[in-house]
Amino acid sequence: MGHLIVVDDEILLRRSLAYNLEQSGYRVSSAGRAEDALGIARRDPPDLVLLDIGLPGMDGLQALREFRQEIGCPVIFVTARRRELDEQMGLELGADDYIAKPFDFGVLLARVKAVLRRAQRSQPRDRQPADDSGPVLRVGDLSIDPSAVVVSLADQPLQLSPREFDLLHVLALHAGKVLSVDDLLAQVWGAEYLGEPQVVYVHIRWLREKLEADPSKPARIITVRGKGYKLVDPGSEGIAPIQSG
Repeated sequence: MGHLIVVDDEILLRRSLAYNLEQSGYRVSSAGRAEDALGIARRDPPDLVLLDIGLPGMDGLQALREFRQEIGCPVIFVTARRRELDEQMGLELGADDYIAKPFDFGVLLARVKAVLRRAQRSQPRDRQPADDSGPVLRVGDLSIDPSAVVVSLADQPLQLSPREFDLLHVLALHAGKVLSVDDLLAQVWGAEYLGEPQVVYVHIRWLREKLEADPSKPARIITVRGKGYKLVDPGSEGIAPIQSG
């Protein structure tokens, strides 16, 4: 079912997590320091890393950068530091999820499975038949091609992460209509993420930075206060019909 690395300086938690994950069918390596975990990952690349923030030596935030640059695998923060700033920083640096201690193992296992599913889904996209993903969607000068996993703005390609693409795709499928944060969590991340709105807020901000002329005054991804978000065509005064191409 995949190779996981558990990185935590609490030896009892590390052993407990490794044991329970192995009982769930995963192959697990563990380390008490980020430097050791990176060494393991270079020899035996993992499918996912469970990473604490408060580590001796290299901390989790720095380690996340190293895992992203060198290994390119998904990372879930597992930490006792609950501050929203830590969560936001972790997500902005590229963590795939964030779960706070103490946690229920069943919840963590669901998160692990969800992140691995998304990572697996993003790998073979180019092998999927074109008609499995639907037609090209156009919202003004923004186009989304689900079969090729390509987004263009004014005929210029944009580089999006898999989750950014999935979020934009869902918004485009319902262009001009408001989708609540719970709708977006359920459709993009999965039902197990309900009650975790921060991941939506952060990814909406990332999309705005790539799509908007002025991200502080968005004209494409509109916030409808108390309701959610909608994707519109800035040239049609908020009406954004979807056209297949």
